[in-house]
Amino acid sequence: MRKIAAIATIVSLALGISACDQSASKKPTQQAAKSVAVGTLTVTSHPQAIHVELPGRSKAYLEAEVRPQVSGIITERSFKEGSSVSKGQSLYSIDSAPYNAAYLSAKASLAQAQANLDSAKALAQRSETLVNRGAISKQTYDDNKAKYKVALAGIEVAKASVNKAKIDLNYTKVKAPIAGRIGQSSVTPGALVSAGQAQVLATIQQLDPINIDIAQSSTQLLRLKSALKQGQLQASDNADVELVLEDGSVYSHHGTLQFAEVNVDPNTGSVTLRAEFPNPEGILLPGMYVRAVLNTGTDPKAIMIPQKAITRNSKGQAIAMVVGADNKVESRTVTTAEAINNQWRITSGLKDGDQVIVDGLQKIRPGVVVEPTLITVTQSQ
Repeated sequence: MRKIAAIATIVSLALGISACDQSASKKPTQQAAKSVAVGTLTVTSHPQAIHVELPGRSKAYLEAEVRPQVSGIITERSFKEGSSVSKGQSLYSIDSAPYNAAYLSAKASLAQAQANLDSAKALAQRSETLVNRGAISKQTYDDNKAKYKVALAGIEVAKASVNKAKIDLNYTKVKAPIAGRIGQSSVTPGALVSAGQAQVLATIQQLDPINIDIAQSSTQLLRLKSALKQGQLQASDNADVELVLEDGSVYSHHGTLQFAEVNVDPNTGSVTLRAEFPNPEGILLPGMYVRAVLNTGTDPKAIMIPQKAITRNSKGQAIAMVVGADNKVESRTVTTAEAINNQWRITSGLKDGDQVIVDGLQKIRPGVVVEPTLITVTQSQ
């Protein structure tokens, strides 16, 4: 019996020691499980310029369609397709022979009208002397005076004919109405053209400077105006526009916003804005698709949070994890606005002093105790 009791005592002591060891080993594990190391950012509001990126198309600053003003045969084309032309430069020559003949005929008619005027004037002067002497009747005097006035009018008609013939003769030289880059010619020498025809001979476009037509949705425009009215945004005096080209590169020159259309396109629900850009290198061509970055205003108390710190729930709502009381994780529903430099602008849901969890989100859930470590914005990106 004594041996059995001794053995039982030894066994119970061993079990006690083992239980103590297990309890000791579990305690730090449980303690470690209670807190998770995470990286946090302290929310601090600051002024932030708000930029929006909008689609746009380039458009020639000036565009002129070249058409003939008189009819005839094209005798010469004096430009190279795709080249630059200056204002007033001759582009086409139309057979001028019939128009030169009409001009000479009009000049001859003017000379004849001048001779008739001289004769009518002399007759009217003699008639005035004779009527005073009673040598002719008053009726004859009035008739001669009227012939003089008709001759005067004939001079004006003849001058108008000469002027018209001269204009038509000058129109046989089809000149560039503006300076710019001329495109493809639709006719060649030998082609018959007509005054006022629908077919365009060529098109000239001025590309420096160049316009960019930007489309902004009416909804976005109303939201911006509302934010400015409520004081959430401060209007910006900076009308500069930055351009992102089709290949993703940033255009080297900044443009200036010129005006906003007063009508909303019923097909697209957008308003057209126009910006003007210098184009000395000729990089921008009409019809090119671009992205325009505009400064729409300044948020005086902007809260900027790294994009990776914001998740979405099943309802599509933006969620931020915040360190709350006793270092417990809290889930906050926030409202996001624009994305600027890999950060969301938060308009509601967060305030100054909140600690937003940026690193370690995959290891936490609401209610979990964490060990926060402050990191910088640079470290969080």
